[in-house]
Parts: sequence; structure tokens; C-alpha cells
Amino acid sequence: MTGIGGRSPGIGTGFRGVAGVEPFADALARHGLSLVRDRVHTLQVNTGYLCNLRCRHCHLEAGPGRKEMMSRETMEAVVSFARRFPFQVLDVTGGAPELVPDLPFLVDGLAPLAPRLMLRTNLSAVSGAAWEALLALCVAHRVVLVASFPSTNRSQADAQRGAGVTEGAIVVLKKLNAAGYGVDGTGLELDLVSNPVGAFLPVSQGSTERKFRTDLLRKWGIAFNHLYTFANVPLGRYRTWLLRTGNYERYLKTLTEGFNPSAVERLMCRTLLSVSWDGFLYDCDFNLAAGRASADPKIHVSDVRELPSPFAPIAIGEYCYACTAGSGFT
Repeated sequence: MTGIGGRSPGIGTGFRGVAGVEPFADALARHGLSLVRDRVHTLQVNTGYLCNLRCRHCHLEAGPGRKEMMSRETMEAVVSFARRFPFQVLDVTGGAPELVPDLPFLVDGLAPLAPRLMLRTNLSAVSGAAWEALLALCVAHRVVLVASFPSTNRSQADAQRGAGVTEGAIVVLKKLNAAGYGVDGTGLELDLVSNPVGAFLPVSQGSTERKFRTDLLRKWGIAFNHLYTFANVPLGRYRTWLLRTGNYERYLKTLTEGFNPSAVERLMCRTLLSVSWDGFLYDCDFNLAAGRASADPKIHVSDVRELPSPFAPIAIGEYCYACTAGSGFT
């Protein structure tokens, strides 16, 4: 049977030669740590890089011009893979998954296979009849919606995502509330994700959630369930922006200085597998962005017969500092 793992956890790309940046593997060793698998319970499905936005912080460089998109055939292989193993969480992401024509097929196929099915949305990819149909499908399957909403300050949010995007997102959030999402007692979960709009780390998740809850309710009457704050990972378009603005080295040093050894045990890559738009497996969406598959040669979901065992190695790179700075990316 074909399993996953068994290759050396290599050192990543892009960070070497930056003064003051200790290799991530050395930082782990200095604290007596290693980054290895726990029991896998989450499957993240990246449906492709097509997106209506060109967000500054995007580690995948998703955008309107991207052609990579998950086919119906690959979706069938992903559903079959999820059916073979006891995943507790299925997480559909992109790009903008809403722009993938066969997304309803994927949602229908995955919904019965795990207690929790999540769909990530930028709140602006589709509108009109397409949006209404997608909303009805999500309500029917009790899909958890995870929405990107970087700031309650419109100018800051638009600086990251594009002019006028925040106004449209507010309209969609109101419609989601009207459908029951984010409203107590409905069982329809609406979570928000906020990434910093500049070259700095996020502030406390607890205080940010309180601010968002107060601001959204006061300004627009919007409710949600949870908010998560994550550091931006210096890959893709965000890395390009850091280099162009002269913030690259400073941001890397900020990440390394914020290294929190206590965050390593709870990193999402320890319990997650990520499948790319073309059906190959990665340890996480960031390794996917870096082109570092979970095995060499890389493995397609249709060929996998067993999940990686606990203590199997995970491919690491210096960009992993973004997931271990402060409270970590868990």
C-alpha cells in the first residue's frame, strides 16, 4: 500500500542569506523540538488559484488570471479519498472556491463524510443567482463559512484587498446573517479571519475578536461566531510586496524574534493534509505554495492507501516562522 511520509524534512526556500534569520530547523533543535505528525484528522482541499481579487497578503498569488482549477475528475478522487479515512474536518479553500464551476458537486460529495465541512469565502467572488444557489447549498449541508475580513476600517481593508471590496463584503455579511449564519441558536456557523494589512504581526486574537464584534454590530448590525487572527506567510504575492517595499528582512526578523516554542505542538500541519487543485498531497497550504509535496515523488490522492503515521516527518522551511510567531497558526 502507498503511504505518505518517509522523506527528510528539508529546509525551506527564500530565507537563506538574510542576516539574523536562524534556520527554522536550528530554532527547533535549540529548543529540543521537532516538527512531526500527530494523528491526521483534517483534510484541506485547495480548489485552485482563480480569484476575483489580488490580495496583497496572498501566499498563493491567486488572482483573476490564474487558470489552475480543480476538475470534476479530481473532485471525484478527493471525495473517494475522504470517504476512505475518518476525517473529522474537511476544509475547502482556494483561491476563491466559489468561482469553481463544480464546487456544488464537491460540497455535496464531502458533506456526509465528516462532522465538520468548512468553506472559505472572500465574500465577493459571486453574486446574484449563483450566490443565492451557493448559500442555499451551504444552509442545506450546515457548512461552516469562514470569511476573510481583514479590518473593520474600510480604508485599511481595501488597501489589502482592493478598492470597494469591503463595502460589498458588508452587504454579503448582512445577507448571511439574514439566512441565519452567525446568529445564536441557528447552528449555522460564520467565522471571520483577519490577517494584518502590513508588515507586522497580528495583535491578540481575543482583543481583536472583541473589537470586531463591537465594531461590526455598532456600524452595520453584523454578528458572527468566531474570529481568527493569523500572521501573513512570506510566500507568493506577500513576499513580492515585502521585497518591493523594503520590508522583507525586517519582517523576517520580526517573525524569528516572535518564535514561540509552545506553538509548535499545536501547529495545524501536525494533524492536517492539504490536497492541491490537481489532486496531490502536501503537509499544508504553505508547503503547497512553496511547491514542496508531502512525499518525493509526490502522491496523488487516488494512490493513497494509508495516512501518515504519528511521528512521520513534516517538510519545513523558514516560512514556518510565520506559523510559530506569537500565538501561532493553529
